[in-house]
Amino acid sequence: MWRFLGTRIAMGAFTIWITTILVTLLIHAVPGDPVQIMYAQSQGTTPEQIEEVRRSLGLDRSIPVQYLMYMERLLQGDLGATIRGGQPVLEVILQRLPNTLLLACAAMFIAILIGVPIGFLAAYREGTLTDIALMIIAIAGISMPHFWLGLMLLFFFALELGWLPVSGNGWLNLVLPALTLGLSNAAIFARLTRSSMIDVMSQDYVQTAFAKGLPKALVLRRHVLRAGLLPVVTMMGLQFAFMMGGAIVVENIFSWNGVGRMAVEAIFQRDYPLIQGFILTFSVVVVFVAIVIDALYAVLDPRIRRS
Repeated sequence: MWRFLGTRIAMGAFTIWITTILVTLLIHAVPGDPVQIMYAQSQGTTPEQIEEVRRSLGLDRSIPVQYLMYMERLLQGDLGATIRGGQPVLEVILQRLPNTLLLACAAMFIAILIGVPIGFLAAYREGTLTDIALMIIAIAGISMPHFWLGLMLLFFFALELGWLPVSGNGWLNLVLPALTLGLSNAAIFARLTRSSMIDVMSQDYVQTAFAKGLPKALVLRRHVLRAGLLPVVTMMGLQFAFMMGGAIVVENIFSWNGVGRMAVEAIFQRDYPLIQGFILTFSVVVVFVAIVIDALYAVLDPRIRRS
């Protein structure tokens, strides 16, 4: 198991290293002079100020030197300063990152809480009207874009019924954004759980357990559910990355003060140090969650522990 986790950690570190290269090259991917673009809408900016910004960002150096300078600052925990306001990028991100992680975790909880039982019930009633109805609902859930579902939930529960607030950062404000992210992902978990459970129930050892006369509830809980959840655990890591990405849209719909909303603001303001910091932080969080999910997978699957 330790060898398995060591391999995953090494792969994660390699992914983050590649991200640092791409983040360094990001500012050069913009056509034209990036500093001129940053200050295109600013009034009274002198050429001396623009040149000073160019020197502070290291854009007057070659790309390899810029990368080495960036890595040196990064190893010291310095992600640079924002163009608008001069605040440390790391400080700005850490102020908003907990809100995005809270939103993603709440959405994941909703997706699992709804999707796994629905998938299990559909597999248990395979081929019946219940199975067909549940899978039609799941397909409809997958097909709904986040922005449309968010607007519909906002219209009905906040504007029409008045049950929940429209925007803000309180606990009640978390409900609608989490539902927007969680419901579509619940449909994915439902379909995956169903197919996984059906595959496990057709295995010889499960059929043997039924043939021995073991209680059906015991067989489903001890043999089917645990083995059938392995693909779901793997999918959790992938879906968490999608939820972090989907949070960019959802946070702007509900004015949730997370890093997704911050990233959109940084893009409109052409604040490249802040955009670079967001991309790097996003990759670190996703890699960390993937490693945790892999460790959980190893706990559930004895074959990985023995290897």
